[in-house]
Amino acid sequence: MKTICLYFEIHQNVHLKRYRFFEIGKDHYYFDDYENERGITETAERSYIPAIKTFLEMAKLYGKAFKVAFSISGCAIELLEQYAPEVIELLQELNETGCAEFLAEPYSHGLSSLANEDVFRDEVARQAKKMKELFGKKPTVLRNSSLIYSDDIGGLVASMGYKGMIAEGAKHILGWKSPHFLYHCAQNPNLKLLLRDYKLSDDISLRFNDSSWSEFPLFADTYMDWIAQLPEEEKVINIFMELCALGIYQPLSSNILEFIKALPAVAKDRGITFATPSEIIAKSKSVAPIEVPYPMSWNDEERDCSCWLGNVMQREAFQKLYSVAERVLICKDRRITQDWDRIQASNNFRFMTTKNMGVGFYRGIYDSPYDAFTNYMNILGDFINRVNALYPLDIENDELNALLTTIRNQADEITVKDAEIARLKARLQKFEGKPEEKVAEKKAPAKKAAAPAKKAAPAKKAEPAKAAAPAPAPAKKAEPAKKAAAPAKKAAPKKK
Repeated sequence: MKTICLYFEIHQNVHLKRYRFFEIGKDHYYFDDYENERGITETAERSYIPAIKTFLEMAKLYGKAFKVAFSISGCAIELLEQYAPEVIELLQELNETGCAEFLAEPYSHGLSSLANEDVFRDEVARQAKKMKELFGKKPTVLRNSSLIYSDDIGGLVASMGYKGMIAEGAKHILGWKSPHFLYHCAQNPNLKLLLRDYKLSDDISLRFNDSSWSEFPLFADTYMDWIAQLPEEEKVINIFMELCALGIYQPLSSNILEFIKALPAVAKDRGITFATPSEIIAKSKSVAPIEVPYPMSWNDEERDCSCWLGNVMQREAFQKLYSVAERVLICKDRRITQDWDRIQASNNFRFMTTKNMGVGFYRGIYDSPYDAFTNYMNILGDFINRVNALYPLDIENDELNALLTTIRNQADEITVKDAEIARLKARLQKFEGKPEEKVAEKKAPAKKAAAPAKKAAPAKKAEPAKAAAPAPAPAKKAEPAKKAAAPAKKAAPKKK
């Protein structure tokens, strides 16, 4: 039986404002609030809200026969909470249906996985914590920014305890292999990989409303026929895209939401099911490792990282940004942390690309890649000065490393203590049991404790049992047992 894994990314660019060289050291606010509010509210109204409402209708109509997954960057969450809280509320309502899963990803939607392991771990941990707060469950599957993946990144994600990761089914990596199987990381077989079928995904997100496309107009039954006609052994079809594809890239007037809404019914007629990433990972077996020596992504024809790091300007900005990573990690200033998240966002580097991106490529407020580079470096210069003011450059590396080690050790100790607390709580619940069991436990020790009193057990033998009594929780609550034990103490002198 074939299974569709339907996943959507939710991320919104945090727009930088025009920042002149002469403002360095004077103005520490870098963001265009008007453009950020306009961008997120427009996207919410035209895409997010109608799309999520459609998913809610599908969940009510099809029940558990429909499943969908999302990942939300931390920066997008901040903007949604501030300007479009209805989106968060609708996602929480969808989560309550049991038809949705929320994945982990870097908080900033940045490129930290290519630069600094500690920053990447910190970002993922903060975003996963936010998912737990909003939706009640910690993610077990991770999605990196723009599906960036390599063997090293996979090994790192596996060491963080994640069971699965979604990545691009790039042809230069797969070769003759199909993306319609479950694979695993070459460095750690415990990390399963779901690979995106870029053709089936782009048919919806890019080509659906293209009247020059040979398959236009696309209907749900035609689309499901393509999936049903795949070889029988190809069981997993991963369709991944940005949520703004529904309403922005493909306007609502194209009936894109009606197409999406019809998919589960048409799929059921063909024996095709829907599942979340974690369900597929739990039920399916990996067929082989995938070797990815160099990072790949879902961007551009090359499916690599050249759109962010393909020229000298981008690499210079990238290296300069992460040169202060260790200092930012130990910083407790909330403004520094928030600015760090926002200037890490990958779109800031994409604006600097000199690749031929074709007509319609969005550069934000910039006239050229050189304009984007200049503006970004001015902001980065002021940011680095602020970090260095808190942690001066004359601090020796050994001293800084010692401080970082102390912080990591404290974090490890907290993790161990949290695990111990959870273990003890589980033991306590096991001992306490149900209310009926508690009553039986309280009565039973009282009867058993009375027997030694009649036999006048020696006090010396009774003392070890008395010392061990505090270990199990019920023993503390068994008041009758303590009273029954009293005669045993008095009976001991009589035996002498």
